[in-house]
Amino acid sequence: MAHNSIILHRIFLLQRLPKHICYGLKTRLLSYRNPQCRFFSTKPQAQCQPKKKWCGVVGLEIHAQILSKSKMFSGSATSYGAPTNTQVALFDAALPGTLPVLNQRCVEAAVMTALALKCQINKISTFDRKHYFYSDLPAGFQITQYHKPLAVDGKLEYIISSASKKQQAINKMARITQIQLEVDSGKSLHDHKDHQSLIDLNRAGVGLMEIVTEPDFVNGDEAAAFLRELQLILVTLGTCDGKMSEGSFRVDANISVHHPGEPYGVRTEVKNINSIRHVSKAINFEIKRQTEELEAGKEIQNETRSFDIDTGETVLMRDKEGFQDYRFMPEPNLPPIYVYDDQSLPETDSKVVNMDAIQCQIPELPNQKRLRLQQDYELSLDKINMLLFEHGMIVVFEDILAIVSHDPLVKPQNIANFLMNDFLSVLKSKNLSIDNSGIPTSALADICTLTDKDEISKGTAKNVLIELFNRPSQSVRNIVESNKWYQINDIDRLKDLCEEAFSQYPEAVMKFKKGRKRAINPLIVHVLNATDGCANPQKVKDILLKMLS
Repeated sequence: MAHNSIILHRIFLLQRLPKHICYGLKTRLLSYRNPQCRFFSTKPQAQCQPKKKWCGVVGLEIHAQILSKSKMFSGSATSYGAPTNTQVALFDAALPGTLPVLNQRCVEAAVMTALALKCQINKISTFDRKHYFYSDLPAGFQITQYHKPLAVDGKLEYIISSASKKQQAINKMARITQIQLEVDSGKSLHDHKDHQSLIDLNRAGVGLMEIVTEPDFVNGDEAAAFLRELQLILVTLGTCDGKMSEGSFRVDANISVHHPGEPYGVRTEVKNINSIRHVSKAINFEIKRQTEELEAGKEIQNETRSFDIDTGETVLMRDKEGFQDYRFMPEPNLPPIYVYDDQSLPETDSKVVNMDAIQCQIPELPNQKRLRLQQDYELSLDKINMLLFEHGMIVVFEDILAIVSHDPLVKPQNIANFLMNDFLSVLKSKNLSIDNSGIPTSALADICTLTDKDEISKGTAKNVLIELFNRPSQSVRNIVESNKWYQINDIDRLKDLCEEAFSQYPEAVMKFKKGRKRAINPLIVHVLNATDGCANPQKVKDILLKMLS
Protein backbone atom coordinates (compact mmCIF):
# COMPACT_ATOMS: atom_id res chain seq x y z
CA MET A 1 0.00 0.00 0.00
CA ALA A 2 2.83 2.37 0.88
CA HIS A 3 4.40 1.62 -2.50
CA ASN A 4 1.17 2.62 -4.31
CA SER A 5 0.93 5.85 -2.24
CA ILE A 6 4.44 6.86 -3.30
CA ILE A 7 3.61 6.24 -6.96
CA LEU A 8 0.35 8.26 -6.73
CA HIS A 9 2.22 11.14 -5.06
CA ARG A 10 4.81 11.18 -7.86
CA ILE A 11 2.09 11.15 -10.50
CA PHE A 12 0.45 14.13 -8.75
CA LEU A 13 3.73 16.04 -8.96
CA LEU A 14 4.29 15.06 -12.61
CA GLN A 15 0.83 16.33 -13.56
CA ARG A 16 1.94 19.85 -12.66
CA LEU A 17 4.76 19.66 -15.27
CA PRO A 18 4.17 20.46 -18.98
CA LYS A 19 2.41 17.58 -20.68
CA HIS A 20 5.01 17.03 -23.43
CA ILE A 21 7.75 16.51 -20.78
CA CYS A 22 6.06 14.09 -18.39
CA TYR A 23 3.90 11.99 -20.74
CA GLY A 24 6.35 9.11 -21.03
CA LEU A 25 7.20 9.11 -17.35
CA LYS A 26 3.51 9.08 -16.32
CA THR A 27 2.83 6.18 -18.66
CA ARG A 28 5.61 4.08 -17.16
CA LEU A 29 4.56 4.88 -13.58
CA LEU A 30 0.97 3.97 -14.33
CA SER A 31 2.17 0.69 -15.70
CA TYR A 32 3.26 -0.36 -12.20
CA ARG A 33 -0.27 0.23 -10.91
CA ASN A 34 -2.07 -1.23 -13.95
CA PRO A 35 -1.05 -4.83 -14.74
CA GLN A 36 -2.88 -4.58 -18.09
CA CYS A 37 -0.49 -1.92 -19.43
CA ARG A 38 1.30 -3.12 -22.55
CA PHE A 39 4.70 -1.87 -21.35
CA PHE A 40 5.17 -3.89 -18.19
CA SER A 41 2.28 -6.32 -18.12
CA THR A 42 2.98 -9.55 -16.19
CA LYS A 43 0.57 -11.45 -18.43
CA PRO A 44 2.13 -13.24 -21.44
CA GLN A 45 1.56 -11.46 -24.73
CA ALA A 46 -0.34 -13.26 -27.49
CA GLN A 47 2.11 -14.78 -29.99
CA CYS A 48 1.76 -13.58 -33.58
CA GLN A 49 1.08 -16.45 -35.94
CA PRO A 50 3.96 -16.82 -38.43
CA LYS A 51 2.99 -16.08 -41.99
CA LYS A 52 2.66 -19.24 -44.05
CA LYS A 53 5.18 -19.57 -46.83
CA TRP A 54 4.07 -20.13 -50.41
CA CYS A 55 5.94 -22.76 -52.38
CA GLY A 56 6.04 -23.14 -56.16
CA VAL A 57 5.17 -26.42 -57.88
CA VAL A 58 6.35 -26.81 -61.47
CA GLY A 59 6.06 -29.62 -64.00
CA LEU A 60 7.40 -29.53 -67.55
CA GLU A 61 6.33 -30.85 -70.93
CA ILE A 62 9.14 -30.88 -73.47
CA HIS A 63 8.56 -31.38 -77.19
CA ALA A 64 11.83 -32.47 -78.82
CA GLN A 65 11.92 -32.92 -82.59
CA ILE A 66 13.60 -36.18 -83.50
CA LEU A 67 16.76 -35.75 -85.55
CA SER A 68 15.81 -37.72 -88.64
CA LYS A 69 16.17 -37.19 -92.39
CA SER A 70 12.48 -37.91 -92.97
CA LYS A 71 9.22 -37.44 -91.10
CA MET A 72 7.55 -39.86 -88.74
CA PHE A 73 5.01 -41.32 -91.19
CA SER A 74 6.11 -40.07 -94.63
CA GLY A 75 9.25 -39.74 -96.72
CA SER A 76 9.25 -35.94 -96.69
CA ALA A 77 12.48 -34.20 -95.73
CA THR A 78 12.86 -32.36 -92.41
CA SER A 79 15.40 -29.64 -93.31
CA TYR A 80 14.92 -26.44 -91.32
CA GLY A 81 14.39 -23.25 -93.31
CA ALA A 82 13.31 -24.90 -96.57
CA PRO A 83 10.99 -22.85 -98.84
CA THR A 84 7.38 -22.82 -97.67
CA ASN A 85 5.38 -26.01 -98.34
CA THR A 86 8.20 -27.76 -100.25
CA GLN A 87 8.56 -30.64 -97.77
CA VAL A 88 4.98 -31.91 -97.75
CA ALA A 89 3.92 -35.42 -98.79
CA LEU A 90 0.30 -36.30 -99.55
CA PHE A 91 -0.05 -37.89 -96.12
CA ASP A 92 1.28 -34.72 -94.41
CA ALA A 93 -1.45 -32.73 -96.15
CA ALA A 94 -4.06 -35.31 -94.99
CA LEU A 95 -5.30 -36.16 -98.46
CA PRO A 96 -8.01 -38.88 -98.25
CA GLY A 97 -6.78 -42.41 -98.83
CA THR A 98 -3.16 -41.80 -97.77
CA LEU A 99 -1.71 -44.08 -95.10
CA PRO A 100 1.12 -43.67 -92.57
CA VAL A 101 4.35 -45.70 -92.76
CA LEU A 102 6.29 -45.69 -89.47
CA ASN A 103 9.87 -44.40 -89.57
CA GLN A 104 12.01 -46.89 -87.62
CA ARG A 105 14.68 -44.26 -86.96
CA CYS A 106 12.17 -42.25 -84.90
CA VAL A 107 11.36 -45.24 -82.72
CA GLU A 108 15.04 -46.09 -82.18
CA ALA A 109 15.84 -42.46 -81.26
CA ALA A 110 13.03 -42.40 -78.70
CA VAL A 111 14.15 -45.74 -77.21
CA MET A 112 17.74 -44.47 -76.93
CA THR A 113 16.53 -41.31 -75.20
CA ALA A 114 14.37 -43.33 -72.81
CA LEU A 115 17.29 -45.61 -71.91
CA ALA A 116 19.57 -42.62 -71.27
CA LEU A 117 16.89 -41.21 -68.94
CA LYS A 118 16.63 -44.55 -67.10
CA CYS A 119 13.03 -45.12 -68.21
CA GLN A 120 11.12 -48.38 -68.22
CA ILE A 121 10.57 -49.32 -71.88
CA ASN A 122 7.14 -50.73 -72.66
CA LYS A 123 7.59 -53.81 -74.83
CA ILE A 124 4.30 -52.99 -76.55
CA SER A 125 3.12 -49.41 -77.16
CA THR A 126 0.35 -48.08 -79.37
CA PHE A 127 -0.63 -44.96 -81.27
CA ASP A 128 -3.80 -42.93 -80.69
CA ARG A 129 -5.62 -40.10 -82.39
CA LYS A 130 -5.98 -36.86 -80.44
CA HIS A 131 -8.75 -34.82 -82.02
CA TYR A 132 -8.75 -31.05 -82.09
CA PHE A 133 -9.34 -28.59 -84.90
CA TYR A 134 -6.78 -25.98 -85.82
CA SER A 135 -5.77 -24.52 -89.15
CA ASP A 136 -2.24 -26.00 -89.16
CA LEU A 137 -3.49 -29.53 -88.34
CA PRO A 138 -4.84 -30.71 -91.72
CA ALA A 139 -6.32 -34.04 -90.57
CA GLY A 140 -8.18 -32.59 -87.59
CA PHE A 141 -6.31 -34.95 -85.27
CA GLN A 142 -2.76 -35.57 -84.09
CA ILE A 143 -1.20 -39.03 -84.05
CA THR A 144 0.24 -39.50 -80.56
CA GLN A 145 0.55 -42.07 -77.78
CA TYR A 146 -1.97 -41.73 -74.97
CA HIS A 147 -3.03 -45.07 -73.53
CA LYS A 148 0.26 -46.97 -73.93
CA PRO A 149 3.29 -44.67 -74.34
CA LEU A 150 6.72 -45.90 -75.36
CA ALA A 151 8.39 -45.43 -71.94
CA VAL A 152 7.54 -44.49 -68.35
CA ASP A 153 9.12 -43.95 -64.91
CA GLY A 154 12.47 -42.35 -65.68
CA LYS A 155 14.69 -39.93 -63.82
CA LEU A 156 17.33 -37.33 -64.58
CA GLU A 157 20.01 -36.01 -62.25
CA TYR A 158 21.03 -32.42 -62.84
CA ILE A 159 23.22 -29.79 -61.21
CA ILE A 160 22.37 -26.29 -60.02
CA SER A 161 25.60 -24.31 -60.17
CA SER A 162 26.24 -21.87 -57.34
CA ALA A 163 26.69 -18.18 -58.12
CA SER A 164 29.17 -17.96 -55.23
CA LYS A 165 32.55 -19.68 -55.33
CA LYS A 166 32.23 -20.39 -51.60
CA GLN A 167 29.10 -22.51 -52.10
CA GLN A 168 29.12 -25.88 -53.78
CA ALA A 169 26.87 -26.88 -56.65
CA ILE A 170 23.65 -28.65 -55.67
CA ASN A 171 22.74 -32.05 -57.10
CA LYS A 172 19.05 -32.56 -57.85
CA MET A 173 16.91 -35.29 -59.37
CA ALA A 174 13.65 -35.01 -61.31
CA ARG A 175 11.30 -37.83 -62.24
CA ILE A 176 10.24 -38.48 -65.83
CA THR A 177 6.58 -39.48 -66.03
CA GLN A 178 6.65 -40.75 -69.61
CA ILE A 179 8.11 -40.38 -73.08
CA GLN A 180 5.70 -40.67 -75.98
CA LEU A 181 6.00 -40.48 -79.74
CA GLU A 182 3.84 -38.07 -81.72
CA VAL A 183 3.91 -35.83 -84.78
CA ASP A 184 4.34 -32.08 -84.99
CA SER A 185 1.75 -29.74 -86.49
CA GLY A 186 2.28 -27.21 -89.27
CA LYS A 187 3.04 -23.56 -88.68
CA SER A 188 0.73 -20.56 -88.99
CA LEU A 189 2.28 -17.44 -90.53
CA HIS A 190 0.39 -14.28 -89.58
CA ASP A 191 0.57 -11.29 -91.93
CA HIS A 192 -0.74 -8.45 -89.78
CA LYS A 193 -0.32 -5.90 -92.53
CA ASP A 194 -2.66 -7.67 -94.95
CA HIS A 195 -4.78 -9.15 -92.14
CA GLN A 196 -4.38 -12.75 -93.21
CA SER A 197 -2.85 -15.98 -91.93
CA LEU A 198 -1.07 -18.49 -94.14
CA ILE A 199 -0.11 -22.10 -93.42
CA ASP A 200 3.29 -23.75 -93.88
CA LEU A 201 3.09 -27.54 -93.65
CA ASN A 202 6.83 -28.20 -93.83
CA ARG A 203 6.83 -29.03 -90.11
CA ALA A 204 3.62 -31.10 -90.21
CA GLY A 205 4.41 -34.74 -89.52
CA VAL A 206 7.92 -34.22 -88.14
CA GLY A 207 8.56 -36.77 -85.38
CA LEU A 208 8.41 -35.56 -81.79
CA MET A 209 9.34 -36.99 -78.42
CA GLU A 210 7.10 -35.54 -75.73
CA ILE A 211 8.95 -35.82 -72.42
CA VAL A 212 6.68 -35.23 -69.43
CA THR A 213 8.07 -34.66 -65.93
CA GLU A 214 6.56 -34.95 -62.49
CA PRO A 215 6.00 -31.60 -60.68
CA ASP A 216 9.44 -31.82 -59.05
CA PHE A 217 10.62 -28.21 -59.46
CA VAL A 218 10.01 -25.36 -57.03
CA ASN A 219 11.25 -22.42 -59.12
CA GLY A 220 12.52 -21.37 -62.52
CA ASP A 221 16.18 -21.91 -61.66
CA GLU A 222 15.65 -25.62 -61.02
CA ALA A 223 13.59 -26.03 -64.20
CA ALA A 224 16.24 -24.21 -66.27
CA ALA A 225 19.07 -26.38 -64.87
CA PHE A 226 17.07 -29.52 -65.67
CA LEU A 227 16.38 -28.36 -69.23
CA ARG A 228 20.06 -27.56 -69.88
CA GLU A 229 21.02 -31.06 -68.80
CA LEU A 230 18.24 -32.68 -70.84
CA GLN A 231 19.14 -30.61 -73.89
CA LEU A 232 22.79 -31.62 -73.52
CA ILE A 233 21.86 -35.32 -73.25
CA LEU A 234 19.70 -35.20 -76.39
CA VAL A 235 22.45 -33.46 -78.38
CA THR A 236 25.02 -35.97 -77.09
CA LEU A 237 22.77 -38.87 -78.14
CA GLY A 238 22.10 -37.28 -81.52
CA THR A 239 18.34 -37.77 -81.09
CA CYS A 240 17.52 -34.02 -81.17
CA ASP A 241 19.60 -30.97 -82.11
CA GLY A 242 18.16 -29.01 -79.14
CA LYS A 243 17.87 -25.72 -81.06
CA MET A 244 15.17 -23.74 -79.31
CA SER A 245 15.59 -20.84 -81.73
CA GLU A 246 14.48 -23.15 -84.55
CA GLY A 247 11.61 -24.68 -82.57
CA SER A 248 13.12 -28.16 -82.36
CA PHE A 249 13.14 -28.03 -78.55
CA ARG A 250 10.03 -26.43 -77.05
CA VAL A 251 8.84 -26.21 -73.45
CA ASP A 252 5.46 -25.88 -71.74
CA ALA A 253 5.46 -25.24 -67.98
CA ASN A 254 2.62 -26.11 -65.59
CA ILE A 255 2.84 -23.88 -62.51
CA SER A 256 0.96 -23.61 -59.21
CA VAL A 257 1.68 -22.52 -55.64
CA HIS A 258 0.66 -23.96 -52.28
CA HIS A 259 1.57 -24.04 -48.61
CA PRO A 260 3.98 -26.91 -47.84
CA GLY A 261 2.05 -29.92 -46.56
CA GLU A 262 -1.20 -28.80 -48.18
CA PRO A 263 -2.75 -29.93 -51.51
CA TYR A 264 -1.43 -28.38 -54.72
CA GLY A 265 -3.12 -25.23 -55.94
CA VAL A 266 -4.82 -24.50 -59.25
CA ARG A 267 -2.23 -24.57 -62.01
CA THR A 268 -1.71 -22.42 -65.06
CA GLU A 269 0.12 -23.49 -68.20
CA VAL A 270 2.69 -21.29 -69.95
CA LYS A 271 3.03 -22.46 -73.56
CA ASN A 272 5.83 -22.56 -76.13
CA ILE A 273 8.66 -20.81 -74.29
CA ASN A 274 11.52 -20.34 -76.75
CA SER A 275 14.65 -20.20 -74.57
CA ILE A 276 15.82 -21.72 -71.31
CA ARG A 277 16.45 -18.27 -69.85
CA HIS A 278 12.86 -17.30 -70.66
CA VAL A 279 11.62 -20.53 -69.06
CA SER A 280 13.24 -19.50 -65.80
CA LYS A 281 11.86 -15.96 -65.99
CA ALA A 282 8.34 -17.10 -66.93
CA ILE A 283 8.14 -19.60 -64.07
CA ASN A 284 9.49 -17.19 -61.45
CA PHE A 285 7.11 -14.45 -62.61
CA GLU A 286 4.13 -16.81 -62.57
CA ILE A 287 4.94 -18.02 -59.03
CA LYS A 288 5.18 -14.39 -57.88
CA ARG A 289 1.93 -13.45 -59.68
CA GLN A 290 -0.04 -16.36 -58.22
CA THR A 291 1.31 -15.70 -54.72
CA GLU A 292 0.27 -12.04 -54.88
CA GLU A 293 -3.19 -12.99 -56.20
CA LEU A 294 -3.77 -15.45 -53.36
CA GLU A 295 -2.42 -13.02 -50.75
CA ALA A 296 -4.96 -10.48 -52.02
CA GLY A 297 -7.79 -12.99 -51.51
CA LYS A 298 -8.30 -13.74 -55.19
CA GLU A 299 -8.58 -17.13 -56.89
CA ILE A 300 -6.20 -18.57 -59.46
CA GLN A 301 -7.88 -19.47 -62.73
CA ASN A 302 -7.00 -22.60 -64.67
CA GLU A 303 -5.79 -20.96 -67.87
CA THR A 304 -3.21 -21.03 -70.62
CA ARG A 305 -0.73 -18.16 -70.73
CA SER A 306 2.22 -17.07 -72.85
CA PHE A 307 5.46 -15.30 -71.92
CA ASP A 308 6.06 -11.76 -73.17
CA ILE A 309 9.83 -11.37 -73.56
CA ASP A 310 9.56 -7.58 -73.74
CA THR A 311 7.82 -7.13 -70.39
CA GLY A 312 9.09 -10.28 -68.68
CA GLU A 313 5.50 -11.17 -67.75
CA THR A 314 3.04 -13.95 -68.58
CA VAL A 315 -0.15 -12.91 -70.37
CA LEU A 316 -3.48 -14.67 -70.79
CA MET A 317 -3.99 -16.65 -74.00
CA ARG A 318 -7.19 -18.56 -73.27
CA ASP A 319 -9.25 -19.93 -70.37
CA LYS A 320 -9.63 -23.61 -69.55
CA GLU A 321 -13.17 -23.54 -68.23
CA GLY A 322 -13.62 -27.28 -68.30
CA PHE A 323 -12.09 -30.58 -69.33
CA GLN A 324 -11.22 -30.58 -73.01
CA ASP A 325 -12.37 -33.81 -74.62
CA TYR A 326 -9.85 -34.79 -77.27
CA ARG A 327 -11.89 -37.91 -78.06
CA PHE A 328 -8.83 -40.17 -77.96
CA MET A 329 -9.22 -43.31 -80.02
CA PRO A 330 -6.77 -46.00 -81.18
CA GLU A 331 -5.06 -45.13 -84.48
CA PRO A 332 -6.60 -47.70 -86.88
CA ASN A 333 -3.88 -47.43 -89.56
CA LEU A 334 -0.85 -48.22 -87.39
CA PRO A 335 0.05 -51.50 -85.67
CA PRO A 336 1.57 -51.56 -82.16
CA ILE A 337 5.27 -50.87 -81.68
CA TYR A 338 7.18 -53.92 -80.43
CA VAL A 339 10.46 -53.36 -78.61
CA TYR A 340 12.59 -56.45 -77.96
CA ASP A 341 15.67 -57.36 -75.95
CA ASP A 342 18.31 -59.98 -76.75
CA GLN A 343 16.33 -62.71 -75.03
CA SER A 344 13.05 -62.06 -76.85
CA LEU A 345 14.50 -61.10 -80.24
CA PRO A 346 12.68 -62.90 -83.08
CA GLU A 347 14.83 -64.80 -85.57
CA THR A 348 12.72 -64.18 -88.66
CA ASP A 349 12.25 -60.38 -88.78
CA SER A 350 15.40 -58.31 -89.27
CA LYS A 351 13.68 -54.90 -88.99
CA VAL A 352 13.03 -54.83 -85.27
CA VAL A 353 13.88 -52.48 -82.44
CA ASN A 354 16.33 -54.15 -80.05
CA MET A 355 16.78 -52.14 -76.85
CA ASP A 356 19.92 -54.05 -75.83
CA ALA A 357 21.59 -53.21 -79.14
CA ILE A 358 20.58 -49.56 -78.73
CA GLN A 359 21.91 -49.52 -75.16
CA CYS A 360 25.34 -50.47 -76.52
CA GLN A 361 25.25 -47.48 -78.90
CA ILE A 362 24.71 -44.88 -76.16
CA PRO A 363 27.82 -42.65 -76.00
CA GLU A 364 29.43 -41.22 -72.88
CA LEU A 365 26.73 -39.15 -71.19
CA PRO A 366 27.38 -35.72 -69.61
CA ASN A 367 27.52 -36.96 -66.00
CA GLN A 368 30.03 -39.66 -66.95
CA LYS A 369 32.09 -37.10 -68.87
CA ARG A 370 32.10 -34.71 -65.87
CA LEU A 371 33.46 -37.43 -63.62
CA ARG A 372 36.16 -38.41 -66.12
CA LEU A 373 37.31 -34.83 -66.75
CA GLN A 374 37.46 -34.12 -63.01
CA GLN A 375 39.52 -37.24 -62.35
CA ASP A 376 41.82 -37.08 -65.38
CA TYR A 377 42.45 -33.34 -65.68
CA GLU A 378 41.48 -31.90 -62.27
CA LEU A 379 39.13 -29.40 -63.85
CA SER A 380 36.57 -27.62 -61.66
CA LEU A 381 32.91 -28.52 -62.08
CA ASP A 382 32.07 -24.97 -63.20
CA LYS A 383 34.76 -25.10 -65.89
CA ILE A 384 33.52 -28.49 -67.13
CA ASN A 385 29.94 -27.25 -67.29
CA MET A 386 31.03 -24.22 -69.30
CA LEU A 387 32.72 -26.52 -71.81
CA LEU A 388 29.75 -28.89 -71.93
CA PHE A 389 26.97 -26.33 -72.26
CA GLU A 390 28.69 -24.34 -75.04
CA HIS A 391 27.68 -26.32 -78.12
CA GLY A 392 30.65 -28.15 -79.64
CA MET A 393 33.24 -26.72 -77.23
CA ILE A 394 33.89 -29.97 -75.37
CA VAL A 395 34.73 -31.68 -78.66
CA VAL A 396 37.29 -28.97 -79.51
CA PHE A 397 38.75 -29.22 -75.99
CA GLU A 398 39.25 -32.98 -76.19
CA ASP A 399 40.64 -32.77 -79.74
CA ILE A 400 43.28 -30.28 -78.56
CA LEU A 401 44.12 -32.54 -75.62
CA ALA A 402 44.68 -35.42 -78.03
CA ILE A 403 47.10 -33.29 -80.11
CA VAL A 404 49.16 -32.01 -77.16
CA SER A 405 49.02 -35.18 -75.04
CA HIS A 406 52.75 -35.82 -75.57
CA ASP A 407 53.73 -32.41 -74.15
CA PRO A 408 53.56 -32.23 -70.31
CA LEU A 409 54.03 -28.45 -70.33
CA VAL A 410 50.60 -27.83 -71.86
CA LYS A 411 48.01 -27.76 -69.07
CA PRO A 412 44.34 -28.77 -69.58
CA GLN A 413 43.20 -25.93 -67.29
CA ASN A 414 44.94 -23.37 -69.52
CA ILE A 415 43.40 -24.88 -72.66
CA ALA A 416 39.94 -24.61 -71.09
CA ASN A 417 40.55 -20.98 -70.09
CA PHE A 418 41.78 -20.08 -73.58
CA LEU A 419 38.75 -21.67 -75.26
CA MET A 420 36.12 -20.20 -72.93
CA ASN A 421 37.65 -16.73 -72.70
CA ASP A 422 39.57 -15.87 -75.88
CA PHE A 423 38.23 -18.29 -78.50
CA LEU A 424 34.57 -17.89 -77.50
CA SER A 425 34.77 -14.09 -77.27
CA VAL A 426 36.30 -13.82 -80.76
CA LEU A 427 33.62 -16.14 -82.16
CA LYS A 428 30.86 -14.01 -80.66
CA SER A 429 32.43 -10.77 -81.87
CA LYS A 430 32.43 -12.18 -85.41
CA ASN A 431 28.94 -13.73 -84.99
CA LEU A 432 30.28 -17.21 -85.73
CA SER A 433 29.62 -20.62 -84.21
CA ILE A 434 32.19 -23.28 -83.39
CA ASP A 435 30.99 -25.39 -86.32
CA ASN A 436 31.61 -22.66 -88.93
CA SER A 437 34.62 -20.90 -87.39
CA GLY A 438 36.97 -22.22 -90.08
CA ILE A 439 39.84 -22.47 -87.57
CA PRO A 440 41.45 -25.94 -87.49
CA THR A 441 41.87 -27.55 -84.10
CA SER A 442 45.58 -28.00 -84.78
CA ALA A 443 46.03 -24.20 -84.95
CA LEU A 444 44.28 -23.77 -81.59
CA ALA A 445 46.57 -26.44 -80.17
CA ASP A 446 49.62 -24.53 -81.49
CA ILE A 447 48.48 -21.34 -79.75
CA CYS A 448 48.00 -23.20 -76.45
CA THR A 449 51.42 -24.83 -76.79
CA LEU A 450 53.23 -21.54 -77.47
CA THR A 451 51.44 -19.90 -74.55
CA ASP A 452 52.17 -22.61 -71.99
CA LYS A 453 55.83 -22.73 -73.08
CA ASP A 454 56.07 -18.95 -72.47
CA GLU A 455 56.92 -18.31 -76.12
CA ILE A 456 53.97 -15.90 -76.39
CA SER A 457 51.98 -14.16 -73.67
CA LYS A 458 48.30 -14.81 -72.94
CA GLY A 459 47.45 -11.37 -74.33
CA THR A 460 49.36 -12.14 -77.52
CA ALA A 461 47.50 -15.45 -77.85
CA LYS A 462 44.23 -13.62 -78.46
CA ASN A 463 45.91 -11.33 -81.03
CA VAL A 464 47.25 -14.41 -82.84
CA LEU A 465 43.74 -15.88 -82.84
CA ILE A 466 42.24 -12.71 -84.35
CA GLU A 467 44.96 -12.65 -86.99
CA LEU A 468 44.26 -16.32 -87.70
CA PHE A 469 40.64 -15.48 -88.51
CA ASN A 470 41.84 -12.80 -90.92
CA ARG A 471 44.53 -15.01 -92.49
CA PRO A 472 43.37 -18.63 -92.08
CA SER A 473 45.96 -19.96 -94.54
CA GLN A 474 48.86 -18.79 -92.33
CA SER A 475 50.36 -21.01 -89.65
CA VAL A 476 50.44 -19.82 -86.05
CA ARG A 477 54.25 -19.58 -85.97
CA ASN A 478 54.32 -17.54 -89.19
CA ILE A 479 51.86 -15.07 -87.68
CA VAL A 480 53.94 -14.76 -84.50
CA GLU A 481 57.22 -14.34 -86.41
CA SER A 482 55.91 -11.84 -88.97
CA ASN A 483 54.50 -9.64 -86.19
CA LYS A 484 57.49 -10.16 -83.86
CA TRP A 485 55.15 -11.32 -81.13
CA TYR A 486 57.44 -13.75 -79.35
CA GLN A 487 57.43 -13.13 -75.61
CA ILE A 488 60.31 -11.13 -74.15
CA ASN A 489 61.98 -13.06 -71.35
CA ASP A 490 65.38 -11.28 -71.41
CA ILE A 491 65.95 -10.17 -67.80
CA ASP A 492 68.35 -7.34 -68.67
CA ARG A 493 65.98 -5.81 -71.22
CA LEU A 494 63.05 -6.11 -68.83
CA LYS A 495 65.09 -4.43 -66.06
CA ASP A 496 65.77 -1.44 -68.30
CA LEU A 497 62.05 -1.12 -69.03
CA CYS A 498 61.20 -1.40 -65.34
CA GLU A 499 63.65 1.41 -64.49
CA GLU A 500 61.99 3.50 -67.19
CA ALA A 501 58.62 2.81 -65.53
CA PHE A 502 60.04 4.01 -62.20
CA SER A 503 60.99 7.36 -63.71
CA GLN A 504 57.61 7.69 -65.45
CA TYR A 505 55.50 6.87 -62.39
CA PRO A 506 57.28 8.13 -59.22
CA GLU A 507 53.93 8.57 -57.43
CA ALA A 508 53.08 4.88 -57.94
CA VAL A 509 56.47 3.94 -56.49
CA MET A 510 55.84 6.10 -53.40
CA LYS A 511 52.35 4.67 -52.91
CA PHE A 512 53.67 1.13 -53.15
CA LYS A 513 56.34 1.80 -50.54
CA LYS A 514 53.62 3.14 -48.24
CA GLY A 515 51.84 -0.19 -48.42
CA ARG A 516 49.46 0.18 -51.37
CA LYS A 517 50.24 -3.05 -53.21
CA ARG A 518 48.01 -2.26 -56.19
CA ALA A 519 50.19 0.73 -57.05
CA ILE A 520 52.49 -1.68 -58.87
CA ASN A 521 49.88 -2.18 -61.64
CA PRO A 522 50.63 1.06 -63.59
CA LEU A 523 54.31 0.06 -63.65
CA ILE A 524 53.49 -3.37 -65.10
CA VAL A 525 51.14 -1.85 -67.68
CA HIS A 526 53.82 0.61 -68.78
CA VAL A 527 56.30 -2.21 -69.50
CA LEU A 528 53.66 -4.23 -71.35
CA ASN A 529 52.63 -1.25 -73.47
CA ALA A 530 56.27 -0.47 -74.27
CA THR A 531 56.66 -3.99 -75.67
CA ASP A 532 53.25 -4.22 -77.41
CA GLY A 533 52.22 -6.79 -74.82
CA CYS A 534 55.17 -9.07 -75.53
CA ALA A 535 56.89 -8.75 -72.17
CA ASN A 536 56.42 -11.69 -69.82
CA PRO A 537 54.05 -10.14 -67.24
CA GLN A 538 55.04 -12.48 -64.41
CA LYS A 539 58.74 -11.79 -64.89
CA VAL A 540 58.04 -8.06 -65.07
CA LYS A 541 56.16 -8.23 -61.77
CA ASP A 542 58.94 -10.26 -60.13
CA ILE A 543 61.60 -7.76 -61.27
CA LEU A 544 59.54 -4.79 -60.07
CA LEU A 545 58.95 -6.35 -56.66
CA LYS A 546 62.64 -7.07 -56.27
CA MET A 547 63.57 -3.52 -57.25
CA LEU A 548 60.93 -1.98 -54.97
CA SER A 549 62.07 -4.06 -51.99
